Amino acid sequence: MAIENGLTSTYGAPQQNASMTGTSSTSALESASSVFSSDRDTEDTNGDAIDTLNNLLEICRDGEFGFTESAEHTKTQGVKTVFLQRADDCRSAAAELEQLITAMGGQPNEGGTVSGAMHRGWVAVKGSLSGYSDIDMLEECERGEDVALAQYRKALKQDLPSHAKAVVERQAQGTQKNHDQIRDLRNMHRDHAA
Repeated sequence: MAIENGLTSTYGAPQQNASMTGTSSTSALESASSVFSSDRDTEDTNGDAIDTLNNLLEICRDGEFGFTESAEHTKTQGVKTVFLQRADDCRSAAAELEQLITAMGGQPNEGGTVSGAMHRGWVAVKGSLSGYSDIDMLEECERGEDVALAQYRKALKQDLPSHAKAVVERQAQGTQKNHDQIRDLRNMHRDHAA
C-alpha cells in the first residue's frame, strides 16, 4: 500500500485516506463485512437448496427402484405397464434434478438405491415381492409414493431459488398424480377381488 498526497492506494486503486478525511475506517469494514456475510448467506442458502434437491434425487431413485422391482413381480400386464411408466417418470425426474444440482454448483449424491428404497418404505422386502399379490404390490407402491409426497411437500417449504422451486413444484404435482393413479388402480383391483 502506498500513500501519495493523502490518498491510499490499494492494489493500484486510489482511495481517500481515512485519517485525512476524518471518516472512520469502521464503516468501510462494516461495508466489506456485510458483502462477505451476504456472499456467505447466499452460499449457505444455495448449499441448503442443493441438499434439499439431493434428498429429492434419492427419493426419485428409490421410486425408480420400487416401481421396477414391482413390475418384475406383478402378474397383470396392465399393472406392469403402469409400474414401468412410473419407473420411467422417476428416472426422468432424477435426471432433471441431477442437472439442476450441477447447474447450481453442487454434486449430485450417488445414493438412493436398494437399501435406501427399502429403508424409506418403498418395497418392504425385495425377496418377498414374489409372494405378493398385485394388490399387495400396489399398496407398497402407494406407501412409497406417500413417502415421496411428504418429501416434496417438505422441500416446497424450503427456501429454494425460483427456478429450482418451479421444478420441485412440477415434480410434486407429478408425484401426486402417480400416487392417485396407483391408489385408483389398487382400489379397482381390490373391487375385482371382492
